[in-house]
Amino acid sequence: MRAFDRRLLSLAAALFVCSWPTPSSATQQAQERRAGRDVRQDTRQGARHTKHNCRAANQQSNAECRQDKRQSKQHGRQTARDIKY
Repeated sequence: MRAFDRRLLSLAAALFVCSWPTPSSATQQAQERRAGRDVRQDTRQGARHTKHNCRAANQQSNAECRQDKRQSKQHGRQTARDIKY
């Protein structure tokens, strides 16, 4: 009877260990999200500078400067998506 109990306990322990999630995938996902977030934050700051420099130089209308800012931000979003996925 005791041998059966030990085997059952060993089987239960093996199933428990095999079903345990691996932390490496979660860590990798967190690093990718963090890298994507950093890229987006840097992009926002860069887009602000782009618009500010455009308006300071007075080379384009405000609407054209706004469009430049939007394009900069969109490019940053795509870069962040490439990192995450």
